[in-house]
Amino acid sequence: MSRIISALILAVAAVTAFASEPLKLADNAPDRYMVVKGDTLWGISGKFLKEPWRWPEIWRLNKDQIKNPHLIYPGDIVLLDYADGRPRLRLGKPLPGRLSPKVHEEVIGQEIPAIPPQAIEPYISQPLVVDANELIDAPRIIGTEESRVIMGNGDEIFVLGVQEDHPRWYIYRPGTPLKDPTTQEVLGYEAVYLGTAQMKQPGEVAIMEILGAREEVLKGDLLVPAEPPHLSAYVPRRAEQDIVGEVMSVYGGVSAGGRNSVITINQGSQAGVEVGHVLGMFGKRSTVFKDKEGRNQTMALPEERYGLVFVFRTFDRVAYALVMEASRPLAIGDAVRNP
Repeated sequence: MSRIISALILAVAAVTAFASEPLKLADNAPDRYMVVKGDTLWGISGKFLKEPWRWPEIWRLNKDQIKNPHLIYPGDIVLLDYADGRPRLRLGKPLPGRLSPKVHEEVIGQEIPAIPPQAIEPYISQPLVVDANELIDAPRIIGTEESRVIMGNGDEIFVLGVQEDHPRWYIYRPGTPLKDPTTQEVLGYEAVYLGTAQMKQPGEVAIMEILGAREEVLKGDLLVPAEPPHLSAYVPRRAEQDIVGEVMSVYGGVSAGGRNSVITINQGSQAGVEVGHVLGMFGKRSTVFKDKEGRNQTMALPEERYGLVFVFRTFDRVAYALVMEASRPLAIGDAVRNP
């Protein structure tokens, strides 16, 4: 049974608007590459393409193939060849006489990820973006064992408002509002992640035990059900529709960032932003000059793309992205759109 490339590298073929743009191969692109442990799809893409977000196009896969893909593993051979005068990638076999790795087992979790999982894993389940209504109705800590003021690992907490018997919970505290850089509209609230809790005894007032506290836990802190992170479903690709947004914040409360920074943008699933979309970052620049009468004038300069981001989590009106490339520091308010 033939194997198809992973969901991590499959995506919808390039839309018609980009059909005329030829794929640009990387300088000294190899004709074959053996996948090794520690590789990422982004890194492999960079060995073959100058534009990593066009990785799906070079595989020539249709939408039906994308719906039920297999995975790519260490030991697989990626071949670069040509069909109808256009470059393409496919899986192949090692050359005769060459040592090849032991046949791999297709074990869940061993497939090649799209981007370094350690860079985004802490953000898959948190930070959380919530609206005001969610903050009102969320279960909250109303008491502690021995009336402690500050709680940490191993402490029991009493929680009011738990409506479901979920085994694990995230503890968080309402944080800074996420404001649209242009309109100043609050698009959500980024909750401060404090740790996890384990259900010990459900009830009107549930008893939980704190696990893995990252910060001090206090009375009044809120809880949401903990869902397991899903790292293997990311597909690097260009959006099929126009995405136009702005950098809204750099996670960690700083005003600037660079490569490997986690940012929020002021567009989410309602605007068509999906996990796996690769977007360009464009700096907004201006210059001051004197006109022919000697008066100072300010004029906006053409935007220039200086980086790429990879969307890894979306909410209705907000998306989180990892900065993959940046030739200069990014700033809040910089434009984010299709590369």
